[in-house]
Order: sequence, then C-alpha cells, then structure tokens
Amino acid sequence: MNWQAFFTSVKLASATSLILMLIGLPLSYWVAFSRWRWKFFVEAVVALPLVLPPTVLGFYVLIALGPQSPLGRWYESLVGHGLPFTFEGLVVASVLYSLPFAVQPIAAAFGSVDRKLIEASWMLGVSNFGTFFRVIVPQSWAGVMTGLILSFAHTLGEFGVVLMVGGNIPGVTRTLSIDIYDQVQGLNYSSAAVTSAVLLALSFLILCTVYGLNRKVWFFAADRRH
Repeated sequence: MNWQAFFTSVKLASATSLILMLIGLPLSYWVAFSRWRWKFFVEAVVALPLVLPPTVLGFYVLIALGPQSPLGRWYESLVGHGLPFTFEGLVVASVLYSLPFAVQPIAAAFGSVDRKLIEASWMLGVSNFGTFFRVIVPQSWAGVMTGLILSFAHTLGEFGVVLMVGGNIPGVTRTLSIDIYDQVQGLNYSSAAVTSAVLLALSFLILCTVYGLNRKVWFFAADRRH
C-alpha cells in the first residue's frame, strides 16, 4: 500500500470537496430558484463532466492552465511557476470534474424545500441571505451532505483528469488510482489488489453513508406527515 499516494488522494479529495461547497452552495441556490429563461445552458455546462470523457476534459483544462493561456501566464507571474503538473492545478481540474456531483444533489434538495417556509421567513423580515442559512440550508442538510460526500468520493477515484493535468509525480500528484495503474504496468498485481481493495471498501462505505442518510431523511419526512 502506497501511503504517500493515499494521503495525496485524501488531501486532493478534501480540498476539492471543500472548494465545491463554497462554489456549489450559491450555484445550487441559483439553479434551484432562478427563473432565467436560458438557465438550462448553465445546467448543461455544470453536468458536462458527467458525459465528457475525462481525458478530453483534462486536455482542455491543461490548455487553459498552460503557459500560453492568459490564466496560466497570470498565475505563473504571481507565484513563479505554472499550474500544470502541480497539486494546485490538480485541485482546479478536480473541482471542474466533480462539480456536478456537488451541485446536482444540493440543487435538488434546495428545490424540494417547502416554499411556504421560505415565504414565511421573508414575511418576518429575514433577508434572502438570512433565509438561505436559517431555512433553506437546514431543511436541505441531507442533500448538502450528499453533495459533499459524493464529490469527495468521486475525486478520490479520479484517473484520467489526474493523469492529464497532474502527471505522475510522487508525493505531489501521484494518487491511488495512478498508483494502481503503475503497479499493474509493473506486473505487481498483489500490491495493486491491496490498493484496489482499499478503494473498493472506501467507496462502498461512502455509498452506504449516502443511502443511509437519505433513507433516514425519507423516514423522518414520512413520520412527520403522519
């Protein structure tokens, strides 16, 4: 078991999921409540990583972050090195790749909040910002947690985007999925089997948590109706 790759994967997944919460909460609110006629374009862009091959997304992110792009040149002038093949660049790519896994469950949870509770909050003089954190988020905590957990799990098992944008640098961008690939390439199947089993167990535990969380919320809602 390559513990260095394990901690790199956990670090990447943690950073990505936390950033996605900062981005995903306001974006999910807009998706859930916006009445803009062309909102479906934004929804399509958010969902694009679900159907786009990871290598294609990784290629475009690599070009966008490269030294020939305005963003790449600006970042390099700011910190002295580029984003490709760094942990920071990997975080940017992972945020884009896991975006729909955070936004979609949170937006669905926001959209299911009883509109009467929101309007009652407004009638009591609470601002939109206050209503969001006092009414909408507490009523949607299961969806928020699902988005957080799924984005973490999805990032934990990334391969194509990681390889395209981060490469395979030990201690920097080599994640568990890359390590498994290396072990198989080197015909070290026993090590690959151990690492694969760890990822399988983690993925199963995460899915059990998500389904258990949503099942608990469903039963709680059913009890309240009765």
